[in-house]
Amino acid sequence: MKGEKEFRKVRSHGVAVRDALFTLRVAEYRPRYGETWHPRAIVGIVVSKKTLKHAVKRNRARRRVREALRTLPGGLPPCRAILMPNPAVLTVPFQELQAALARALAKAPGRVKGGKSRGPKSGGAAKSGNPAEGRRVTASMNSTAPKEEM
Repeated sequence: MKGEKEFRKVRSHGVAVRDALFTLRVAEYRPRYGETWHPRAIVGIVVSKKTLKHAVKRNRARRRVREALRTLPGGLPPCRAILMPNPAVLTVPFQELQAALARALAKAPGRVKGGKSRGPKSGGAAKSGNPAEGRRVTASMNSTAPKEEM
């Protein structure tokens, strides 16, 4: 991801999935303005100085997570995500890191296995909590009758 604007959108619209190794914030994929529709995973990896003090460790954590995402069996779903690893990412075995990432991505709301139903199949109106729905309501624009001119 590029720019503060994209990160801000994911932070505000994304859903957080927490794990012992990282926090993943996932939002559905939407192309940038003027960009053609090409669904893919766009992941930003953020490691703060507060989490890992030394730059060498921060870079190592980024590289491990990036490689785990790249070699993930089944690939990545089309989404925009921010991944914030914890210090445990450096010590955990690589297969365990991959398994945790796969579990987190499976929990993400954008990944749907089957077809998602968007409403009733019949042509009728869906039942909702609004009792006036389905009834035709007519209202006059003026409360008084128009006056005749002489």
